[in-house]
Amino acid sequence: MKNFRVGIDIGGTFTDIVFLGDDGIVKVIKESSTPDDYSRAVITGINAGINQLYISPEDVVEVNHGFTVATNAILEGNGERMALITTKGFRDVLELSRIRTPRLYDLYYQKPVPLVERRFRLEVDERISHRGEILKPLNVKDVQIAVDLVENEAINSVAVCLLHSYANSEHEEMIVDIIKSRLPNIHLSISSQLLPEMKEYERTSTTVINGYVRPVVENYLLKLSDQLKAIGIKVPLSIMQSNGGRIPVEIATKKPMFCIESGPAAGVVGAFIIGKQLDQDNVITFDMGGTTAKASIIENGEMLLAPEYEVGGGMNVGHRLLRGSGYILRVPAIDIAEVSAGGGSIAWTDKAGGLQIGPKSSGAVPGPACYSLGGIDPTVTDANVVLGYLNSKALLGGRFPIESQKSFEAISNNIGQLIGVRDIEAAWGIHVLANSNMGRALRAVSSERGRDPRKFSLMAFGGGGPIHAAGLSETLGISRIIIPPSPGVFSAFGLLFADVEHHFVQTYFESLDNLDFSHINLILKKLKSEGESLLNEEGFSKSNQAFNLQLDVKYSAQTSELTININRNKFDKDSLKNIKQAFMDEHEKTYGYKVDEQIQLVSIRIVAKGISKHSRIPRHLKFYLSEEIMLSDEKARDVYFGSDLKYLETPIISRSDLDINRSKGPLVIEEYDSTTVVPPNWSVNIDGLQNIIMVKD
Repeated sequence: MKNFRVGIDIGGTFTDIVFLGDDGIVKVIKESSTPDDYSRAVITGINAGINQLYISPEDVVEVNHGFTVATNAILEGNGERMALITTKGFRDVLELSRIRTPRLYDLYYQKPVPLVERRFRLEVDERISHRGEILKPLNVKDVQIAVDLVENEAINSVAVCLLHSYANSEHEEMIVDIIKSRLPNIHLSISSQLLPEMKEYERTSTTVINGYVRPVVENYLLKLSDQLKAIGIKVPLSIMQSNGGRIPVEIATKKPMFCIESGPAAGVVGAFIIGKQLDQDNVITFDMGGTTAKASIIENGEMLLAPEYEVGGGMNVGHRLLRGSGYILRVPAIDIAEVSAGGGSIAWTDKAGGLQIGPKSSGAVPGPACYSLGGIDPTVTDANVVLGYLNSKALLGGRFPIESQKSFEAISNNIGQLIGVRDIEAAWGIHVLANSNMGRALRAVSSERGRDPRKFSLMAFGGGGPIHAAGLSETLGISRIIIPPSPGVFSAFGLLFADVEHHFVQTYFESLDNLDFSHINLILKKLKSEGESLLNEEGFSKSNQAFNLQLDVKYSAQTSELTININRNKFDKDSLKNIKQAFMDEHEKTYGYKVDEQIQLVSIRIVAKGISKHSRIPRHLKFYLSEEIMLSDEKARDVYFGSDLKYLETPIISRSDLDINRSKGPLVIEEYDSTTVVPPNWSVNIDGLQNIIMVKD
C-alpha cells in the first residue's frame, strides 16, 4: 500500500491540492476557489486526486492545510460581531493604537475602524501593576453588567484583555469563570492565555482579532473535517501557521490568530527547503497568485521571522516598515511583504487618464475576461494572454478553456480606446505596471532593509510568478532565477515540508544587569514543559522534540525590541555576555549601528518543534499526469517583448524538454499549473532536482 500526504492551499482564485506519495509520486490538482463555501473546492479536488491516482481514501496519511478564510473575514469585514471586556479607562485603546500613518502627508487619512463597536467595548474596575501586584480588586458587579449586555445583544464572541494581565492573570480568570457560568457556549479569547506579553495595544488588538475570526474559522475547519471523514479520510487536519510551522486543527480553531497568513508562509517554507537542497543561502521569494503578490527573504540560510505584522491594510510591507494601515497581530510570523497585484487584478484608468492596476480583483468568479465566466474588466492575466505569454486556448493542461478574443476586447474597450493606444501597447503597459507594483514588495524585503538584491537569487512561484520573474529581476539587478517544480501549487508543496511547531512566550521586563536567574529559569522550565506536553500528546517521542530559546531584547531607551536566538538551556552569569553580543550584532545588522548602553530583556520565548521520524522531502519526485490532461501541441507563437523587440516567434516547450545544457531565450515553458517566460536576453536549463534555472546573459 502506498501512503500519500496531501497539501491544500486556498487562494483567492484557485484552490491548489498536492498529493505526495512516500515513493515520490506527485499529483497536482487545481480547482477554482468557491468563496461561498471554500470546502467545496477542497473536497472536489481531493476526490479528483484519489480517483486519478487509483488509491483509496485510507491511503491518505496526512492532510495539511493553509487557508485565507481568516484573512478574508478581516478584509471583507464579515467576522463575528463581538464584545471586548477591558480595564476601566482603556476601552479606546484600539482607536488610539500607535502613531503610524501609511501616507505621511495625507491629511484625510483615517485609521482602520476597530473590529469592536465602541458600545461593545465594556470596562470593569480593577487594576494590576506591571509586577503582577493587585492594586485594586476586580469589581464583580461590573463584570455582571457586561455579561448582561453580551447576553441581551446575542453576542457570540468575547475578548477579555485587562491591563498587565500578562504579569497576573487572576482577574481575567475570574471574568472567564463568570462568563462561562452564564454563557457556557460563547467563544472566548483571553489575552493571558493567547499572548502573555506587555504592550496593551498589541495584546488587545491580537486578542480581538482572534475573537473576530474564531467563529468563522472554527465553522469552516469543523465542516471541512467532517467532509473529509465523510469521503473516508480518517486522519485529522493539520494547519499551517503564519510562522511556517504546523499545528493540529484543535488548536487552530481556538487560536486562529496563529494562522492568518498560513498560505503565504507555506510558500516561503517550500522555498527554504529548495534553497537548502541547492546550497542557495540567499534567496528572495516571489509568490504571485490571482489576487496578491508576496515577497520574503531567506538570508544566510534562515527565514526572516517577525514578532508582529499587519493584516487588513493596503500594502503589507512586513515588520520593519509597518505602515499603520491594518490591524496589528503580535504573533510570530514569516516576514512577508504583500501587495494587491495578481493575475486577477483589474486594470483601469483614473480621472487623469493614467493607467492603474488593482487593488480590486476579479477573483475566481467572474475572473479575468478570458475565463468566460462573466468578467468584462481587463486584468493582468488578460494582458498576458494578449502578449502571447499564456496559451490562447486553454490552461491547466487543457482542462480550463479560455477565450483569448475576450481579453483583446476587454483591454481594447476599457484601456486602449480610452488612452489612445493599440491593444498590444495597452497590454504591455498593464504588464509593466504590474511588475512595478509587485517590485515594491521585492524592494520592501531587500533594498529597503539594507540588503542588496543583486546578491540574491529570485525563487518565483504561484500561477503568475514565473511569467513576471524575468521582468522583475531585471528591475532589481537580479541575475539568477529559480522556478521550482509545480510552481503554480508550490505553497501546497510547502505545507508538506513543514514540521509541527508551537510557540510560547512570557514577558520578563528587566535590565540585563538585574536579572533574577532563578526566576528566569523557572519561566523557561514552565514554557518548555508546556511545549513537551503538547508534543507528547501529538505522538512525538523525546528524541523527536527540539526546543529553541529566543529573547526579545532592546536598549533601555527604545520602544521596540529585536528577537535573538540563544543556544542555551538555562540562564547564568555566563549567558549575559552572549546575550549582549547577539543583540548588538543583530541591532547593527538591522539598523546599521550599535552602542554600549543599558540593555533590557523584554520577553522569553520557547519554540517547540516536533520532528518527523522520516524525511519529509523525497529525493526524487515523479509527476503524475492523468490521461485526460493534454499539454499544448503548439510548437511556437508570436510573443511580444516590448517596444524595442516587439513580436518574436517564440518556441513553446514543456519542462521535460529542458536538460542540463543551457537553452537561450526567447522561450515559453508551459506546464500544467504555470507558465515560465524566458526573454531573449536570458538562458535556461533544468537541474537534477527538476528546478528551472534562468540566468541573465
